[in-house]
Amino acid sequence: MHHAAMTTPFADALRIHARRFPEQSRLADAYQELLEEGVHAFVRERLDGHFTGSAWLVSGDGSRVLLTHHRKLDRWLQLGGHADGDMDLRAVALKEAEEESGLTGLTVDTDIFDLDKHWIPERGSVRGHWHFDARYIVRAGDNEAFVVSNESNALAWREIAGIANDASADASLRRMARRWLEQHAGP
Repeated sequence: MHHAAMTTPFADALRIHARRFPEQSRLADAYQELLEEGVHAFVRERLDGHFTGSAWLVSGDGSRVLLTHHRKLDRWLQLGGHADGDMDLRAVALKEAEEESGLTGLTVDTDIFDLDKHWIPERGSVRGHWHFDARYIVRAGDNEAFVVSNESNALAWREIAGIANDASADASLRRMARRWLEQHAGP
């Protein structure tokens, strides 16, 4: 039986993203396929993999991004986390950004900024699984004085231009840094 393409805000956002970034269109198709499972795809109990939401949290002047030093993964990464049944990954990205940074007055863009499907290694009783991460641009307000939560070792504002050229940085962070710079280049 053939299903008509889903029309949820997330499904629509995936289609828009695939048109804007053709190099991510196959990945967007995989996200659409997972989305067919409905809310089950948004819970961590779906052990093969599930949706997560992340924030590319940029400073008011657009030159820096707030990163977390992730305790479990021991790497600098964007803020984000599990959807826990919330099918609005844009809202998830904003909520995670607020919770992990302690910042108020954040705003989140409508469009998906980046898609990244990545493997999460086995840890304790949780077996290895895929995260189908949707990243959204979250913009800081006037206040950039973050508060470190217990989920992070540290938070830091990092120059986006520096990340784009940092060979040791996470590959998807570098991709997002380059994409941001391409979109916001020049006066």
